[in-house]
Amino acid sequence: QVQLAESGGGSVQAGGSLRLSCAASGSILNIDRMGWYRQSPGKQRELVARILTGGSTNYADSVKGRFTISRGNAKNTVYLQMNSLKPEDTAVYYCNTYALSYSGSNLEVWGQGTLVTVSP
Repeated sequence: QVQLAESGGGSVQAGGSLRLSCAASGSILNIDRMGWYRQSPGKQRELVARILTGGSTNYADSVKGRFTISRGNAKNTVYLQMNSLKPEDTAVYYCNTYALSYSGSNLEVWGQGTLVTVSP
């Protein structure tokens, strides 16, 4: 079983910065991609950014140039540095990963979510 633990959400004024962290734990043989999604009230969950095993990254157009995703040295952690935050960035942010467990199962795992609130 694989678990994701997120931290770093909170409240900030527009123009401010926050850094989200996510750590994977459990019976992990290998982690493929790790990423961040977000969901605001009344909207579908959307991809914010993801980073693949080789280090390539994808970003939503709305966050390009403001957010940066990176992985820690341990490779089971992922960070999202969010700068120049806007009120429309307000959402619950979810960490996501695709992992191969020691039992041989390919798993898609979600974190519990962390709330980011950006005030005008």
